[in-house]
Amino acid sequence: MATLQLARTPADTSTPRRAFLHQLEGRSPFASIGPNWFASVMGTGIVANAAATLPPSVRDVVPGLLYAARAVWLLDVVLLVVVVTATALHWRHHRETARGHLDDPVMSHFYGAPAMALMTVGAGALLVGVPVVGEPAAVAVDAVLWTAGTLLGLGTAVAIPRKAITSHHYEPSSASGGWLMPVVPPMVSAATGPLLIPHLPPGQWQLAMQVGCATMFGLTIVISLVMITLLVSRLVHHGPGPAAAVPTLWIVLGPLGQSITAAHTMGGSATGVLPAPYGRASEAFGLVYGLPMWGFAMLWLALAASLTVRTACTVPGGLPFSLSWWSFTFPVGTLVTGTSGLAVATGADVLVVAAATAYAGLVLAWVVVAARTARGVWLGGLLRAPA
Repeated sequence: MATLQLARTPADTSTPRRAFLHQLEGRSPFASIGPNWFASVMGTGIVANAAATLPPSVRDVVPGLLYAARAVWLLDVVLLVVVVTATALHWRHHRETARGHLDDPVMSHFYGAPAMALMTVGAGALLVGVPVVGEPAAVAVDAVLWTAGTLLGLGTAVAIPRKAITSHHYEPSSASGGWLMPVVPPMVSAATGPLLIPHLPPGQWQLAMQVGCATMFGLTIVISLVMITLLVSRLVHHGPGPAAAVPTLWIVLGPLGQSITAAHTMGGSATGVLPAPYGRASEAFGLVYGLPMWGFAMLWLALAASLTVRTACTVPGGLPFSLSWWSFTFPVGTLVTGTSGLAVATGADVLVVAAATAYAGLVLAWVVVAARTARGVWLGGLLRAPA
């Protein structure tokens, strides 16, 4: 399986004085920009958003945490602009390559990333950006990005699986965590949409948002569990696969953690929108669903971590760096937001500690992956065509 051999940094045998983009050897830096680059926007934005959702007892222990989160959100806004601009230049000057991404049985799944990147930045505007841009601007930014991301995400949730069914051929050993990418955006919509409900007109507008988020929750969780089953079958019968594909196992945490988050945020908004007794029932569903699913997420976290460590320690060459390493960030971030929601709802100290621990791991992973990505871009290795 060739999953995410994409944009791997080649071995650097140059002299210590490394020139800017020297590994491109004169080729265009925009020639191979794919939708997987939006994973860097997702992975950066979730660091800010997750900080805002941490239990108050954790935020109070770390002075300046929210200030740092605002700085990360501003960085993510810049990063989104850069990636969107690079993608536009790619489509303008390298159209055939761009169309090839849509036809590629691996890269096409990552067209779910742009939708999630838009909604991550939009949610950050309300969660941490209000002191920076003001509430009216933050609401407007989130409304625009959430709407655009939701429409795009609903499109990928239908179009990419349809293309996989009708145009691509997959072996039983091909199942990958990347298959989840085009179907997870509606769950991100479900998790972040309730942030906009207080800013919508009461009545049918708020009700439509609540109902829409609930249906998108169901859309993603059902198809995700089907795909996770296929992935488990592949792992059991064919092993973890190539080293470059192992980080994509962490993507499974995305729909799991995001669904826990969505159940919590939808429950919080439902009491003022849905008629009795369904509002209270939706609030209770946040725990009734969230705690058992959190247990499954912990199981998958342990499995993904053990296979990653095994690959890094036993496979020749270890775990090669590529854009797939961003799988260590956003999915873990959704686990943080989901755990934080459960901790706030229950007051359980064990969940507070779990949320803080997961967030510390998220920050560490982001620092490592962001630094490796920045180096790969500077040298040009990450901008090269796939191997």
